[in-house]
Amino acid sequence: MSTSSQDISLSRSNIPALFVSHGAPLFALDAGETGPALTRWGAALRTQFPGLRGVLIMSPHWMAPGVRVGTGAQPTTWHDFGGFPPALYQLHYPAPGSPALAGEVLALLHQAGIEAEGDAKRPFDHGAWVPLMHLFPQADVPVVQIALPEHAGPAEVYALGAAVQSLRSQGVLVIGSGSMTHNLGEFFGGAREPAPYVLAFSRWIEAALARGDMAALLDYRRQAPEATRAHPTEDHFLPLFFALGAAGKDLHANYLSREVMYSMLAMDAFELQPQA
Repeated sequence: MSTSSQDISLSRSNIPALFVSHGAPLFALDAGETGPALTRWGAALRTQFPGLRGVLIMSPHWMAPGVRVGTGAQPTTWHDFGGFPPALYQLHYPAPGSPALAGEVLALLHQAGIEAEGDAKRPFDHGAWVPLMHLFPQADVPVVQIALPEHAGPAEVYALGAAVQSLRSQGVLVIGSGSMTHNLGEFFGGAREPAPYVLAFSRWIEAALARGDMAALLDYRRQAPEATRAHPTEDHFLPLFFALGAAGKDLHANYLSREVMYSMLAMDAFELQPQA
């Protein structure tokens, strides 16, 4: 079962930052409600911002000892999972990379005092290419991936997003791709009602976003209900803070989806824009 999705209207200023829950790898084939919502949003974005020149995306499936940025011109599609239907391994997302945009990202990180290195061999992991298949099915928008640093917490990841915030006024969509809830120990398959703790955690995050309570969000591990059950480890939640940092202060979350899959995977997706 899922909660309702909402159509959103894009701001006419900078490109919004975006948080997407990429769910399980099967999200590439089983789009539910969230996949079509992302496709509609991506089409609207391209109409409103015809100068869209690239995507910068963080996924928890690339964790590195420090900050790394993919600099390859044509990253391959990595099927970094096992035990799924053969059709999933036939999918490829042939979007180009952008060494030039990657260079801009590295320069902005360095200007912010953040040590970062390029990686020309890194492929697109499923935390990047699966949601992008829905957002931009034509795979014609250049994509640069940034690693989630090992041992980073919410504040450190927020700082990474803040460092690249200016890209949003220069034709770049900044995405944090993670999961609103991610307790795979409770994944049993089947279509069941959303677990109560999933809704409690997700709606607490939504309420904190609505009131602009960044202090509470950064301290979600202690303040949010069922936080450690929703995220036994933080990796799939931390990309939210990358999107928040890129969005800047006084932001507003416009929801694309509040779907819940498999009872325990909240697929929340929303754009982040300054308050009107």
